[in-house]
Amino acid sequence: MNSLEHPLKKEIEEVRKIILSANDRITEQIKWKAPSFRYNNEDRVTFNLQGKGFFRLVFHRGAKVKDSLEKGIASSIDPAGLLEWVADDRAIVKLKDMADVEAKREILVETVARWIELN
Repeated sequence: MNSLEHPLKKEIEEVRKIILSANDRITEQIKWKAPSFRYNNEDRVTFNLQGKGFFRLVFHRGAKVKDSLEKGIASSIDPAGLLEWVADDRAIVKLKDMADVEAKREILVETVARWIELN
């Protein structure tokens, strides 16, 4: 992360802290030149730093495609509607600035915690 050059680096650093605060057993690594977070040795949340004026968090269920989540389980992970579902087993959150990060802070912590526990 020290060598990361990104216009939203402060926001990225803050979101890293938010994700790590969701559960003490979350570990971090760099994958695809971006922070990626694991739980029980499975990739669960990865930054996508492509794009101008924003970055994304990709919520996934590990490297191998899994069965789709049942609707009831998916809605229990994200009762606030923060996630944008891009596949049956993957969702994203788009963040654009520090105000956006702060506005989504609490629900992001809860969503990360639910995602890792239910996946």
